[in-house]
Amino acid sequence: MISVSSVKKVIYGASMAATFAGVKVLAAPCTGTPQEIAQCSLDAVGGTDATPLAEQIALIINVLIGLVATAAVIMLVIGGFRYVFSGGDEKGTKAAKDTILYAIIGIVVAILAFSIANFVVGNFE
Repeated sequence: MISVSSVKKVIYGASMAATFAGVKVLAAPCTGTPQEIAQCSLDAVGGTDATPLAEQIALIINVLIGLVATAAVIMLVIGGFRYVFSGGDEKGTKAAKDTILYAIIGIVVAILAFSIANFVVGNFE
């Protein structure tokens, strides 16, 4: 069975990967005239074609919300299996129904968070 700690580890790992996906590594130190150093520094951080901060924040938020929604859907499926395999046991059935209820609430919260985040970030552009 999938444990909560393993889901947390996957979400943490994916969020770290998404956070550092756009980081560039500078191959050599910038040297030369002040103009060459300035141009080298601009090239190292993405130059003038760098993605605006609002778009980077929106990307990170959307990835994290997508991971939360995916986890909620997985929990919904797990709750369904628990319900089917509870065998009529009242305690097992109640636990399965609670899992399904909380998963549905998680999906609704993820959809609302996605909408609110995109609305807020859209107003900063």
